[in-house]
Amino acid sequence: MSTGRTRLSSWQQLVEHQRALSGRRLRELFEEDPARFKALSRPLGGILLDCSKQLVTADTLRLLAALARECGLESWIRRLFAGERVNATERRAALHIALRSADPVALDGVDVTREVKRVLAEMGRFVRGVHAGRIRGATGRAFTDVVNIGIGGSDLGPRLACEALAPYAKPRPRVHFVSNVDGSAIASLLARLDPASTLVIIASKTFTTAETMANARTARAWLAGRLRGGAAAAGKHLCAVTAAPARAAEFGVSPERVFPMWDWVGGRYSLWSAIGLPIALQTGMPRFAELLSGARGMDEHFRDAPLERNLPALLGLIEVWNVSFRGAASRAVLPYDERLRLLPAYLQQLEMESTGKHATREGGRVDHATSPVVWGSAGTDGQHAYFQMLHQGTQEVPADFIACCRPHHRLRGHHGILLANFFAQTEALALGMNETEAEAAMRQSGMAAAEIRRLLPHRVFPGSRPTTSILLDDLSPRNFGALIALYEHKVFVQSVIWDVNAFDQWGVEFGKTLAGRILPELDGDGPVSGHDGSTNGLINHYKSRR
Repeated sequence: MSTGRTRLSSWQQLVEHQRALSGRRLRELFEEDPARFKALSRPLGGILLDCSKQLVTADTLRLLAALARECGLESWIRRLFAGERVNATERRAALHIALRSADPVALDGVDVTREVKRVLAEMGRFVRGVHAGRIRGATGRAFTDVVNIGIGGSDLGPRLACEALAPYAKPRPRVHFVSNVDGSAIASLLARLDPASTLVIIASKTFTTAETMANARTARAWLAGRLRGGAAAAGKHLCAVTAAPARAAEFGVSPERVFPMWDWVGGRYSLWSAIGLPIALQTGMPRFAELLSGARGMDEHFRDAPLERNLPALLGLIEVWNVSFRGAASRAVLPYDERLRLLPAYLQQLEMESTGKHATREGGRVDHATSPVVWGSAGTDGQHAYFQMLHQGTQEVPADFIACCRPHHRLRGHHGILLANFFAQTEALALGMNETEAEAAMRQSGMAAAEIRRLLPHRVFPGSRPTTSILLDDLSPRNFGALIALYEHKVFVQSVIWDVNAFDQWGVEFGKTLAGRILPELDGDGPVSGHDGSTNGLINHYKSRR
């Protein structure tokens, strides 16, 4: 059974349009249209989205908007905001928008924002108590450090936000993160901390996630072993964010320190909930409220703006164009801001876990490419690593370039150098350097004719490598919130066009199930034989060497 997306009339028109556009160069497109930047850039609040260096024309965008309408995107947006169960396989709504909404959001006739506001108020009281020193550890000392234990969406979102918003951090407490079940991660962190002044947040929707609970047990044992009073004292240093409060209580977390989350929020969409407690502890609740406000502004824009001027729709449709019609297999994410160095990792989960699917919403088999591989790093570091491939490699890789117009530091000269590289790289990728220009540049440098002929093939840059530029006024909580919501909604747009469910992750669950089966085998006696030959061999080799 096939999705039939490739049989849609607008899809076929885009196939023909790509054939007609094939061979056109970005250099030509800019020469033909001096107003191209104005036509293909979109400002919204403190964000500018520039798509003029993508290999698209006005006709491309018109056809992509037609495809979106033929796929019912506008209806799906209304359904998302109306609280319908758009997560069909799990029969759930996907109401991360309710976590930052100023208006009521109904789920089965109940306004869920009332509960959201109640939890935010509880978070506020807790955060203010920690900051003021009213909430203390077992020995009476104020908390100087917070350790957030989670994985996936319970780690990446708040970790990214805490790094991005570091200039807004309070002097205390310092916030740390542990996600990897590799014992070296938590051991090295706890060795640097004082248990008497350390608060541990256990962030797990189910409170059963194997990696998180292994680290949580280690942290609890560390507290109990170092504090007078043992387990009872350790409990005064624990809090939890979970949809399973009974399990948290059984673990030893006091009920007043359990902050709820809900099954209508997926982990990778949850930093706006109590999963964001580390953010609030680092920056204070007023800054956390600004973060929510920035996301809310993007929500309202996504809900209300026509597709042609809708930033998430435009970003998502251009990715569909690059992947499904131009054959791009990956996309680089290149933040020219050290505080956003974790953004590629965050988007790997958000995008590939959401759209890396081969089954349609109705259970058919998709007949087109879905999620590309998302990868990248901080921009100037990448320039000295893989940018060579971006410029002259045999694979075309579209890229998102992200930067801020204003830095938070006052170091003279640094930001100018950073932004000069940002602008230069997108220009070089777009325009390239042809043989005539390369030869002229070498001749001007005084190079001999024979040497020019020898080096010429190596000095040509093909150009027409598509990029999107996103410029933030600054990396404020409000602009950061808008940026993350922009990508959240972009993913939803792609899921509608590709006809996949953006809100389940059965592939993740499959691997967890197998790991749960293998774990007891590692401690058993004798060789293992219940797997394929390779897995049996690897397990038995490990058991012989441990």
